[in-house]
Amino acid sequence: MTVVKDLEDVQRSGEELNLDQLLPWLQQHFPSLTDQPKITQFAGGASNWTYRLQFAHQELILRRAPLGKKAKGAHDMLREFNLQKSLKPHYPMVPKMFVSCEDTSILGSPFYIMERLEGLILRKNLPRQYQWDSAMTQAVCHAFWDKLIELHQVDYQKEGLQNLGKGAGYVKRQISGWNQRYAQAVTWNVPSGKKVMQWLETHCPEDSQLCLIHNDYRLDNVVLDPKQPQKILGVLDWEMATIGDPLMDLGNSLAYWIEAKDDFFIKRMRRQPSHLPGMLTREESIAYYAQKMGIEVHDFSFYRVYGLFRLAGIVQQIYYRYSKGYTQNKAFKNIWMLTTYLVKTCENIIRKS
Repeated sequence: MTVVKDLEDVQRSGEELNLDQLLPWLQQHFPSLTDQPKITQFAGGASNWTYRLQFAHQELILRRAPLGKKAKGAHDMLREFNLQKSLKPHYPMVPKMFVSCEDTSILGSPFYIMERLEGLILRKNLPRQYQWDSAMTQAVCHAFWDKLIELHQVDYQKEGLQNLGKGAGYVKRQISGWNQRYAQAVTWNVPSGKKVMQWLETHCPEDSQLCLIHNDYRLDNVVLDPKQPQKILGVLDWEMATIGDPLMDLGNSLAYWIEAKDDFFIKRMRRQPSHLPGMLTREESIAYYAQKMGIEVHDFSFYRVYGLFRLAGIVQQIYYRYSKGYTQNKAFKNIWMLTTYLVKTCENIIRKS
């Protein structure tokens, strides 16, 4: 099988795995691993650190939390591991979980080991070895939204998954939480965000319904079959998954959804090929989702602003850690500009609404 690899590189300075500590622990759980692994670090994720461990006869993925100050509930590796393990029987797109480790003396943080899914991950530009046309791109787009809809349609109560979330009041908790996280991560070079925070609090609706949500569902978090790119093999990065409002989940996804008509700056920041002919627009995606879910969506403004402001909060938390020296990843040096853009976009939507 042709495998198109994810974006990998050598381990970043200050983020190297301590093999003297890790290897003995690994060999306790995987006795067949007797050789030294080749280790690469994934560049795609901007939150938890993810590594590929290539042994002679097996490949593993290791995920751990980053260094530095963390928002309450964020980067909880054991929750992420247990959630995926619980969800796997009911949503096959979840990768297989192997083992987790609470002992921080091994790597300085809890971590877990999972299977590596081999396949195609779409990044900023499509891989050249494929013949893409608008029909293929649209098929991938539909498959992408269909997998989110399938997740939202899992009967979490029937399957006994209620413990994955806190229940009613999800929208209010999210607005309160992200407003607080943004305020705590503000640096001198970004907007205060007060106008957006006040608007979100004032216009906060009740939960439209509750279901299993991914909370970071993007094209670059799904693994495609290299032989049939319109077929999805798995969904990655379940760090923020929970039971919540599906329209909030859709708003989160659309915050990353860049269209061909969008301005030059945001197209430069694009991380996925959502702008190509055949891809649904944001409005078309909302209509497609609503039709498949059998619901009506009259005004998506609140969820759009929430998704963008939440993304601003995520970006700003990453920049804050960089500004404090908790990561040496140079890719984060200028992302404060994206924070500013996202907050200003929220303000523009609020004015129009």
